[in-house]
Amino acid sequence: MDIGIILLAAIVHASLQLGLGSLILLYHESANKYVTKKTKSLVSSFLSGSGAITFLALAAMTFVIVSFFGGSLEVEILALVISLLVVLAISVWFMYYRRGTSTELWLPKSVANYINTRARATSNNTEAFSLGMLTVFGEAPFVIVLLTVAGNSVADFDIIWQPVVVAFYTLIAVLPLWVVRLSIRRGKTAHDLQRWRNANKTFIMIASGLGFVILGAFLLCFRILR
Repeated sequence: MDIGIILLAAIVHASLQLGLGSLILLYHESANKYVTKKTKSLVSSFLSGSGAITFLALAAMTFVIVSFFGGSLEVEILALVISLLVVLAISVWFMYYRRGTSTELWLPKSVANYINTRARATSNNTEAFSLGMLTVFGEAPFVIVLLTVAGNSVADFDIIWQPVVVAFYTLIAVLPLWVVRLSIRRGKTAHDLQRWRNANKTFIMIASGLGFVILGAFLLCFRILR
């Protein structure tokens, strides 16, 4: 069941929208009408940054759980994590998107403006890599809880398999970014993808919130009540 919890946590992570929105903005600002070789390089660096920080953060969380909690979080801590998952689900349903028809997120204006400015100004691979990392940090309240859940399950695996499981989580978490890249390669534009996000905002919001609730239910059933 550990792999199921890790998979579900990764899917919920993948439903977060800051990285996706930033990548679409990066395409829009750097490619204009045609996707150039430079744009492809920037996008590759963005994906690398997002994947690298996700992998390292989960590896670090697993290390903390193994080193300071003996490889498994106590029931009281898990109960707190479940409560946080419910709070995050409510936050996703009612506060994740700002009011209106756009997909503007809950972030403080200063943070949102900074990320938008960086996405528009990104002109080299180092900046794109940093932007990919920043989008993960930008949703820290959500990501930290998900990494705690996943890290607790990763710790149950043999140390030889832990890097593989962490890589598995990372692959699922960044999968939507790769889907965007593939869609652009197949002829979609940044405008098409953003229009799809606008049209399906409610569905994404409901599904993501349910993901947090289901993940909490999994923890309750298979970690506390087992």
